[in-house]
Amino acid sequence: MKDRPWVAHYDKGVPEAIEYPQAPLFHFLDDSARKYPDRACTIFKGAVVAYKEMNEITDHLAAALVDMGVKKGDRVGIFMPNTPQFVMAYYAILKAGGVVVATNPLYTAPEIEHQASDAGIEVMFVMTNFYKTIKAAQPKTKIKKLIVTNLKEALPPLLRVLFTLAKEKKGGFRIEGGLGEGEVWMQDLIAKYANAKRPALEIGPDDTALFQYSGGTTGVSKGAVAMHRNVVANTLQIKSWMTGLEPGKEVVLMAIPLFHVYGMVAGMNFAMSNGGSMVMVPNARDLKDVLENITKYKATIFPGVPALYNGINNHPDVKAGKYDLSSIKACISGSAALLRETKEQFEKLTGGKVFEGYGLSEAPTATHCNPLNGVNKTGSIGMPLPDVDVKIVSLDDGETELGQGEVGEIIINGPQVMKGYHNMPTETSNSLRTMKDGRVWLFTGDIAQMDEDGYFYIVDRKKELIKPGGFQVWPREVEEALAANPKIMEVGVAGIPDPYRGETVKAWIVLKPGQTITEEELKAWCKERLAAYKVPTHYEFRSELPKTTVGKILRRELVRQHKETDSK
Repeated sequence: MKDRPWVAHYDKGVPEAIEYPQAPLFHFLDDSARKYPDRACTIFKGAVVAYKEMNEITDHLAAALVDMGVKKGDRVGIFMPNTPQFVMAYYAILKAGGVVVATNPLYTAPEIEHQASDAGIEVMFVMTNFYKTIKAAQPKTKIKKLIVTNLKEALPPLLRVLFTLAKEKKGGFRIEGGLGEGEVWMQDLIAKYANAKRPALEIGPDDTALFQYSGGTTGVSKGAVAMHRNVVANTLQIKSWMTGLEPGKEVVLMAIPLFHVYGMVAGMNFAMSNGGSMVMVPNARDLKDVLENITKYKATIFPGVPALYNGINNHPDVKAGKYDLSSIKACISGSAALLRETKEQFEKLTGGKVFEGYGLSEAPTATHCNPLNGVNKTGSIGMPLPDVDVKIVSLDDGETELGQGEVGEIIINGPQVMKGYHNMPTETSNSLRTMKDGRVWLFTGDIAQMDEDGYFYIVDRKKELIKPGGFQVWPREVEEALAANPKIMEVGVAGIPDPYRGETVKAWIVLKPGQTITEEELKAWCKERLAAYKVPTHYEFRSELPKTTVGKILRRELVRQHKETDSK
């Protein structure tokens, strides 16, 4: 792989290498505010915040944070959904020299306690409907100050009035009794510091920008530490991949969560780097809202996940032709395997391109992508982005480099790779290893192979291998065989305990609306496509499958639920 065979298959205009500015992450906002001052930076329910205004608001908020005691390198939390306030908080923290720790707003108090304590968060931005959760977690953390914002602050005047009357109290957005000690309204801070200048701080490429916590689905949640240079590099790698963009004219649908690096980098920072307008969608599960926003604001770029594209494909109003989705040009799909049927159906609906990518919190999001215009190979995560080197190494020794078509662990070297895990030296040394070539490589824990053109294929997670009777079964292979059945909408596969084989294969199935199928039919289907030992011995029909907030099916949770039911 030394000769980077994938470069020959890059789209025209995609560079092999990029020159990265020695600048902090917020320089993207500075640049776009200078080039496109009146262009919409965020659009939310009709309310627009222009680039010049966003730049000024984040300057003022940064000054406020410094006055509140935030010092360079301090971690500051954000606990809110996709709203203009998230964008404001994010860039203000960076301009104040702080480190962004964006937390999943669906987290419970104990989950927040772990993350906030590990990161040492003392100041946190929070939306009012999540205020009670933060207050429940606060006593067991170092959180001293809360900057509170209400959803209605981002709405246009008429909607704000209607929201106050109809939804504020019912939706849990009203804080009864007012704010407590050490708490302040975000809008009051912005008003108070309206004449303040951006803090005069030296913030460079090697300063820390983010702590991105992994979901904890493979153990304890770990904080991946990304420097400004890592996020800047990944933003520009993604931007360079998206050929044919019109600077200052694209409309990016922000339906994937901003607290996750996928939404943060491939959505928000990408939009900032190109002067794109972000249409904010707080809840991607509200497909009606997603569809209305695409139609109303003529979204052109739509980063998403297969479950979201699949949901749109099967939405009755979409099938009835009630929405115009023809503005969509390009969709990067991540977080889970993109099935051919989902891709083809969505492309037929929109006329746009859906191309699968791959990444992880440790880099801080994307490392591979299928080309926008070139060949998209079914089942492939595509090719490494510019400046990314990739090897497949032996599962036995973690060192021997394997050749084309051989299956091993995928390891990565590139400018976007993290500095390490916060406060976890052992985990860091396991993941970041110096190889014989003297370079540091990220060991991903994903099993993959490469074809002759330099396209990569994820086989599965190292930790999720199923071993029935000593054989090796990769869940993804079984999932793909089942997902090819036209009656199946979603499927998860994992290993469950078995008294005879040690472990056996189980499939959890969600059927498309109105469809029926028997276990016998499913077994027959699988036997035509899989070796006998790979065919699931157990099937469970569900109305839905447990997923992460970015649409990845939680196999470990399915196994846990199975064991819980089995023990009763």
